[in-house]
Amino acid sequence: MDDFWVFGYGSLMWNPGFPYVERQAARVHGFRRSLCIWSTAHRGTEENPGLVMGLDRGGSCRGVAFRVAAEERDDALDYLRKRELITNVYLERILPIGLPDGRRVKAVAYVVDRNHVQYAGSLDVEEAAKIVLRSHGQSGPNDAYVINTVAHLKKMGIRDLWLEAVADAVSKAEGRQSAD
Repeated sequence: MDDFWVFGYGSLMWNPGFPYVERQAARVHGFRRSLCIWSTAHRGTEENPGLVMGLDRGGSCRGVAFRVAAEERDDALDYLRKRELITNVYLERILPIGLPDGRRVKAVAYVVDRNHVQYAGSLDVEEAAKIVLRSHGQSGPNDAYVINTVAHLKKMGIRDLWLEAVADAVSKAEGRQSAD
């Protein structure tokens, strides 16, 4: 059994939760980071759902790839499945990703199931910001999730202009300083 790779595009990038032997910046083509999943527990409720990240079709996405040692494979996959597949809004896929040194590797990634009831679809900035502003779940307010995600991405040198625009709209509506 060989080592394997995991691609992270959201909180997995800074909070993987599993041991790894290598961490690299990475890019996947054909998918983009998106606030496209209704959250009825962590960042919202059944009555007032929030939005969380999904890897949706289209574009490309910069993220992080983790190489996991072969002997950690089963434990890492078990952990990831418990973390990511709670409601089955994500589909576990093996995707080709590019690393900065030119290597192309295959990685486990979790992409949104567009047929799932939690799929919110493509929202415009204003609509997403309105939802984020009014939502709060067991893991806290939805606005904190979005603003913290943007801050983490910027710290890692990753720009996501659409997500930054949502965070800026949220910050302005709350009378805060820009997410910069």
